[in-house]
Amino acid sequence: MKYPVNRERLIRRFADYVSYDSETYHEKALGERVVRDLKSLGLTVRTDGDDPAFLTAHPESHPNIYGFLPGNAEGGPVLLSAHLDTVSPGTGKKAFLHEDGTVTADGTTVLGADDVSGLTAILEALSVIREEQLTHPDIEVLITTAEEAFCDGSKCFDFGLLRSKNAYVLDLNGPVGTAAVAAPTILSFAVTVTGRSAHAGFHPERGINAIRIAATALTRLPSGRIDPESTVNFGTIHGGTLDNIVPDQVTVTGEVRSLSHEKAEKLLSEISEVFRTAAAEADGSAAVTISERVHAYHVEAESNTVRHFMRAATAAGLSKTDLITTCGGSDANRLNEHGIEAIVVSCAMEDVHTTHEHSDVSELVRAAGLATSLLTTRN
Repeated sequence: MKYPVNRERLIRRFADYVSYDSETYHEKALGERVVRDLKSLGLTVRTDGDDPAFLTAHPESHPNIYGFLPGNAEGGPVLLSAHLDTVSPGTGKKAFLHEDGTVTADGTTVLGADDVSGLTAILEALSVIREEQLTHPDIEVLITTAEEAFCDGSKCFDFGLLRSKNAYVLDLNGPVGTAAVAAPTILSFAVTVTGRSAHAGFHPERGINAIRIAATALTRLPSGRIDPESTVNFGTIHGGTLDNIVPDQVTVTGEVRSLSHEKAEKLLSEISEVFRTAAAEADGSAAVTISERVHAYHVEAESNTVRHFMRAATAAGLSKTDLITTCGGSDANRLNEHGIEAIVVSCAMEDVHTTHEHSDVSELVRAAGLATSLLTTRN
């Protein structure tokens, strides 16, 4: 490793950050700690770049954190990003370091490497730059909140504060040296089918069974992997009141994902049409509501962002790099949507969103070294 990453400090910070309870919309304590640490490393920090309505709705959350460190070398500014929140079960987390270098929780909670590994990589990189007096361009840091809720926190951030044209989001599993250059549009939907209630024993013929309409529509629709870049899932169904009443309403929810935004929209249009047709055939109706969670992006391999990543990985001593697509959304989707070319970078997290989540000290060190290289390699 080219850069003098402080292994012991990195492990201490990782374990310390993990110990904070920071489930989505409850990141306040960890956010306050990260703000203090960024300021101690010489960054100017702002937490006033959000829509105030977000914190009104989520008072135990923390504002998105923006940090800036002036450069001492030529080159365009570089942005690194990670997020504060973890998924559930994430209360009472504790990191355990094993003899083989693996880091786990106790099996009853997630570890929180998603995204404490990203946070600690960024903070260690800034520490190394400060201690070694490394040359670097202007550095921007964006630490977001409520990322696990389809990037709800960054949705309210004022992206006009950012100066960078290139960004690296440390929030991906897989070996360090991996980067996701494409991610999908995610569209959530809810279909409410309305029929007519009636007594199921005395006058069933007077009713229009909403559950049956929904079942008819579902049998006409594909689900799972639709093609190499698209998926459809019907996730929940709720409806009916009693066994002896013909159900007059049922709601089916689900999601569409595709690396092509246009294809995602087309798939959802087809789903809507099938439900409406099935409802009309039975003299019922179907209403569809749609929420765009994140918008698809694709960053070309010859882009400045990817070429800088490859140079930085080489400078950090990584022997292997891999450019992939991902089926998940991240704050990189938001950054690309706002004209900032961003890719997602692996940072020492595995089996995320489960109680088997784990990390590895050697990978944490490599992630911190790569973060340092991203900030100091001329772009």
